[in-house]
Amino acid sequence: MTTQDFIIIDGSYGEGGGQILRTSLSLAAITGRPLKLVNIRGKRKKSGLRPQHLTGVQACAAVSGAKVADAKLGKQNLTFKPEEISGGFYNFRIPTAGAATLVLQAILPLLWKAKGESSLVVGGGTHVPWSPPFHYLAEVFVPTLDRLGFRCEIQISRWGWYPKGGGEIKASLRSCKPSGSIILDRPFELKRVTGISASSLLPEHIRVRQRRQLLLRFEKAGIDAEIGLMDVPALNPGSLVFLCAHGGGSVAGFSSLGARGKRAERVADEAANALFYFLDSKAALDHYLADQILIYFAITPGEHRFTTSKITQHLLTNIWVIEQFLPVHFEVEGGVGEAGLVIKRDV
Repeated sequence: MTTQDFIIIDGSYGEGGGQILRTSLSLAAITGRPLKLVNIRGKRKKSGLRPQHLTGVQACAAVSGAKVADAKLGKQNLTFKPEEISGGFYNFRIPTAGAATLVLQAILPLLWKAKGESSLVVGGGTHVPWSPPFHYLAEVFVPTLDRLGFRCEIQISRWGWYPKGGGEIKASLRSCKPSGSIILDRPFELKRVTGISASSLLPEHIRVRQRRQLLLRFEKAGIDAEIGLMDVPALNPGSLVFLCAHGGGSVAGFSSLGARGKRAERVADEAANALFYFLDSKAALDHYLADQILIYFAITPGEHRFTTSKITQHLLTNIWVIEQFLPVHFEVEGGVGEAGLVIKRDV
């Protein structure tokens, strides 16, 4: 096999982060096309493969029977030659607090293409910075995919905070072939807000103050909200606020993590401010979900569209990667940082 046979993806393109790696691996496996990745995470301060990215490579390789070269910590280039995607049971562990949710999102598209049923366990960080927390997947990502025809069940066995991780997520799904147009462009109409204020190995008053601040913010806005309190076991301290906005045709999620020296009220305000920003946009999807479901729009035949609260460089970069692999074209209306419309068409 010559270099010309590979699809070559530059990991420093656009946003230049780990999403380029994950989307490329997923689509290489789905299409069966050999992949050469260069400049992996080229725009990150610590470029190259970190533990969670390496686990993602290993997971995609295991599911697709791929032959991988140069997949080592710190490496900026690798080759990935997929064979046949196989369902079954898989167990992957990140040896740090790397995001288990991101590894899960990398391999889910593959397993929906596999024959029969599959189940998997992914260990690592379940509520860590720069990644969707488990509750976002459970309350927003998975329900939205279910509407699109991708069926999945997930549950959390253990929570994992930064820096020790040690969390665990379980998922089960079966193969499917969704078809038909997907339209998610109705202006969001808020029906209710639910959420949690959670903490581990911290005084009770922290999660109580987070919840109190949330309820104050929603009361001032005239919004009824149900916010639960959770004290969860973990290997190290951590705290979280997660909010889910339920609309007539879609759901959206917003979260904030606690940190040393960060007041509980600020944790609550960050999540509440993000929710209010989304509501003001009148878009159907929050900007995190818009980026995460792109690959599912791409692999589902037909014309699809959605509105999002913010066009991000992350979204545009992901579109670029997808269009390198598949005969699809995305039209984006709206500038970076603005609410916008995304339309996918088959070429």
